[in-house]
Amino acid sequence: MQFLSKIYLTILLLWAIGMLIWGLAGFFEYFTGIVPFIGLQNAAYPSGVQFVHWLLISLSGGVFLFGYLSKWKWTPLAMILLFSNLAVLCTIQTFDFMSEQWGYSQYFTEVVMYIVNSLFLLFSPVSKSHFGFNQ
Repeated sequence: MQFLSKIYLTILLLWAIGMLIWGLAGFFEYFTGIVPFIGLQNAAYPSGVQFVHWLLISLSGGVFLFGYLSKWKWTPLAMILLFSNLAVLCTIQTFDFMSEQWGYSQYFTEVVMYIVNSLFLLFSPVSKSHFGFNQ
């Protein structure tokens, strides 16, 4: 089980790197209008919602990457805060600005993943050991 937990933590690290790259690329396109590799802006979202979208994605990736590399003990709690904000934003985007590329099954999958990741970061012995959380 510890082996699987280490793999899961590594997957979260790779996810964080992807989120940081995606968020920074989204901000680049948001501020310059230049499409970095594919179009990342969603025309269905107002400008303010789009800004918060890229902010939370960039922060999520950056905070986890920083926390993982520095073994910052508050990483699990910081990520739960960010996951909860992402879930609220996802709810707003899905129910207020539903666009054709996003549906309810993706919404529920995303929210469940935030919950699973939060529980893992809080209760996994591997996570607790890595971050020194609850010790």
